[in-house]
Amino acid sequence: MAVDQIGTKALVDCSVAAADIAPGTITSAKLAGSIANAKLSNSSITVNGTSVALGASGTIPPVQWQSVVVSDGSTVTTMVAGRGYFVNNTSAAGLVKLPASATAGDIVSIKDYAGNFGTNNLTIQRNSHKIQGNTNDSTISTNRASLTLVYVDATKGWLYTNESNVADLTPFVAATGGTITTSGDYKIHTFTGDGNFVVSSAGGSDVKSQVSYIVVAGGGSGSGTFRGGGGGAGGFREGKQTCGSYTASPLAAASGLTVTATTFPVTVGAGGAGQQFSDGPGGNNGSNSVFSTITSTGGGRGGVYNGQNPSFHPKSNGNLPKGFPGGSGGGGAGYNPSPDNAGGNGNTPPVSPAQGRNGGAGSQTAQQSGGGGGGAGAVGAGGATPGNPGGNGVASSITASSVTRAGGGGGGGYEEGGPGSGGSGGGGAGGCGSGSAPGTAGSANTGGGGGGAGGGPSNATGGAGGSGVVILRYKYQT
Repeated sequence: MAVDQIGTKALVDCSVAAADIAPGTITSAKLAGSIANAKLSNSSITVNGTSVALGASGTIPPVQWQSVVVSDGSTVTTMVAGRGYFVNNTSAAGLVKLPASATAGDIVSIKDYAGNFGTNNLTIQRNSHKIQGNTNDSTISTNRASLTLVYVDATKGWLYTNESNVADLTPFVAATGGTITTSGDYKIHTFTGDGNFVVSSAGGSDVKSQVSYIVVAGGGSGSGTFRGGGGGAGGFREGKQTCGSYTASPLAAASGLTVTATTFPVTVGAGGAGQQFSDGPGGNNGSNSVFSTITSTGGGRGGVYNGQNPSFHPKSNGNLPKGFPGGSGGGGAGYNPSPDNAGGNGNTPPVSPAQGRNGGAGSQTAQQSGGGGGGAGAVGAGGATPGNPGGNGVASSITASSVTRAGGGGGGGYEEGGPGSGGSGGGGAGGCGSGSAPGTAGSANTGGGGGGAGGGPSNATGGAGGSGVVILRYKYQT
């Protein structure tokens, strides 16, 4: 052994402390291959929860999975970038929150632990960030969902990168306005008066950004003259979302309306006001209802009896006994020569599918009944039939219950001729008698036409038309 050399056998384990070695006195060349990994206090490193031995190779997972998070329905778990979360929603819906701050490339992962997100949904709170470019929280309602979100930038925020589930997890329409109810996975907004449908976020696909709709205008009033024609129903228009799950009317268009994140004014048409024979033209058309690009036309008023002489009713402004056109046409007045007492045309102006039907002609016989107002589903009765009923409306289950709307008003009678019944869907019945026999008003928020008046010529009153309604329905979760 050379002078000043110490062999390894001469050293007792741990006999040389770090304090005995001056800084910088051991060169890298002296360390090469001389210290085994086993001699180091830390022989491995841990990355994202996975231990890798020094000198070994391994795969580093993208996220560090955490212990199962059990939801109690109120506690919010704030997630941390780079971690994954098993969420158990067996007892209650779950709440998780995205990190408060985020950098491009940050990821979080979520797994439905118990396979019941469809029963107890998981809400991902956005924590001031956007999700899929939208400023709303995301609801996950797909059983056994597995998803990963990656932060991109302030414009898009967190994006889903689990491509197999992105379509199911895309946010749906979120909106306010009207009276809101739910039916399964659908929200229903009912407007019985003017208002606004405010869409805060649209769905992420053409189907999910659609809303089903019913737009019903105000019904026309029945004629305020004896033998008066019944009022026509307000125009009825419906469109059903492609994935809608309800029974629509026969008039429904094949698709709903696509909405964007904006405010849509909603107009609900009033029914035509009823009038006495001596106070004016004997009736009024209903007012239009409007949602987005859909306009339903108010129902036509019933025709005016003029004793076969326009001067008999000077306040009629020369109006003939023919029913007036509208969404559905008004019925013609009774006991007048053809064609003056024909029913008014429905579906005016024309749209497809048709928004209503024609009114019936007034009787020219001793029955003397006014024609029934047209309904959305059927023409008003007319001719020699005693008591000409209004045309029936149509039924739809857009609100989760089958409701019939837009029925025509019944024609008014006089002595021998009985009054006509109102059409199904809110149509008012006609009046009848030799004295004052007012027509019955159409039902509110159905667009039903008012019944024509019966009785004497100087004091009869036509039934007012029923007000309209606007109903919107869309899918808000899976």
